[in-house]
Amino acid sequence: MVATIAYVVGVILGVVAVLEILSQPINILSKILISVLVVITSWVGIAVYYLFLRGNLTRWFR
Repeated sequence: MVATIAYVVGVILGVVAVLEILSQPINILSKILISVLVVITSWVGIAVYYLFLRGNLTRWFR
């Protein structure tokens, strides 16, 4: 039961993270690369995105 809840929360957070990445004003190749990495690495990718990349994405990938 707990694993199912963790899985659903991870999927929801992953989708929200990808939607936020796609709305950023950076080039399309960077959007695709970061989105794929977040989805493939699951919880680690979500944590890295929300802790480090979210505030610095437009500055690092312009």
